[in-house]
Amino acid sequence: MRPAQSLRPAQASIEAIHRQAVENLRFIRKTMEGACSFTAVSGAGGIGMGLTACAAAVLAGGPPLGARWLAVWLSSSVVAFLIGALAMRHKARRHNIALLSRPGRKFALGLAPPLIVAALLTPALYRSGLPELLPAMWLLLYGAAIISGGAFSVRIVPAMGACFMTLGAVALLAPASWSNWLLAAGFGGIHIVFGAVIAWRHGG
Repeated sequence: MRPAQSLRPAQASIEAIHRQAVENLRFIRKTMEGACSFTAVSGAGGIGMGLTACAAAVLAGGPPLGARWLAVWLSSSVVAFLIGALAMRHKARRHNIALLSRPGRKFALGLAPPLIVAALLTPALYRSGLPELLPAMWLLLYGAAIISGGAFSVRIVPAMGACFMTLGAVALLAPASWSNWLLAAGFGGIHIVFGAVIAWRHGG
């Protein structure tokens, strides 16, 4: 009886050590996952979004800030969003990155609030007869979204957001006749330049 009794504490001690090791590994894995950057931001997708904005600038030519101008830019934003989302999904699959990982969720949660605010303010400003504020508002809030979400991504992403916010500040002071080209410079030019750098340095 004594040998069996002496084995029980030893077995219980081994099981306790095993449970502790499993808990430690789980904690380490969660900590490492939280510390990682979200690297599925697609440079190729950014280039595609930029080209969409350039096309919108051409299609929206003529008197800026009218109903046709607004319809073209809103439609292009939907197309650009789909391009960016699909390109990000493709890059994530290619590099075996989980989009719903902890960094991915942080990226999305940082990105979403300013974009939701922009979507809510757009019809409000237009109905209030203040369409001249739309380009600055779009650029500023999109830049804020990129900076906020980009805090959990590679360094160049928040730098891109800062460029959008700078251009948005310029748009606040610029005449309304510049609206179309400021949007093209931001959503077109900035996306294309930074998209090319991200694709080159960060695998697509």
